[in-house]
Amino acid sequence: MAKYQIEKRRHKSLSKSFRDAISGFWLAFCQERNIHIQLAAAVIVVAFSLAVHISATDMMIVIILIGGVISLELMNTAVERVVDLVTRERHPMAKAAKDAAAAAVWWFSVIAAVIYVYIIIETLLSK
Repeated sequence: MAKYQIEKRRHKSLSKSFRDAISGFWLAFCQERNIHIQLAAAVIVVAFSLAVHISATDMMIVIILIGGVISLELMNTAVERVVDLVTRERHPMAKAAKDAAAAAVWWFSVIAAVIYVYIIIETLLSK
């Protein structure tokens, strides 16, 4: 039976981790059109939500939905980058990976939109 040496993993500092995360967001923001669209939509949604005076609880739900969509878009960007790193050739598996990651963003966006429409209708009908 082979013995394995377990190496102690050196973690980078918390501040370095935060800098890397911000750098990753900034890079995606600079390179990805969909991030721009989603952030613009988020601003419009938040402004409209404030204008129609949705409840604080509903606003928290909206913020979570916005965070979910943008987080999934960042994961989609990461999947696309990794696939492109592995191969630039057209390959059915590469396409499947990219399409599945894009589908995750799309699906969550559809669900988020349905929930938001429900929140707005409930808010407007209760007034």
